[in-house]
Amino acid sequence: VQLQASGGGLVQAGGSLRLSCVTSGFTFDDYAMGWYRQAPGKEREGVACMSSSDGSTYYAGSVKGRFTISSDSAKNTVYLQMNSLQPEDTAVYYCAADYGLATDWYVNKGYGMEHWGKGTQVTVSS
Repeated sequence: VQLQASGGGLVQAGGSLRLSCVTSGFTFDDYAMGWYRQAPGKEREGVACMSSSDGSTYYAGSVKGRFTISSDSAKNTVYLQMNSLQPEDTAVYYCAADYGLATDWYVNKGYGMEHWGKGTQVTVSS
């Protein structure tokens, strides 16, 4: 199982970024996919998760209405569109996968998924 996140960078407050996570080694539609983040000095937290099989999505309250998780099963890829970025969104963002359907449990925890990719840095300047 491999997950490779990309798309991070430096952006000004109010700007947008789109993260991508290309996956391989498992049946994409059988897994819950999630995005997590960890800011310096803080614990990792859930951002969003989804199931491509039923289209269900879940978001942390801090990003709801600003971030959108989506996927392309043909490309085995999950995305995180981040709009209206704020300095407090600065963190290393990770994608992760776990067998089964997504639930809000994954977003409420900073862990729980079985497979993790390396992170991509997102820095939002004020």
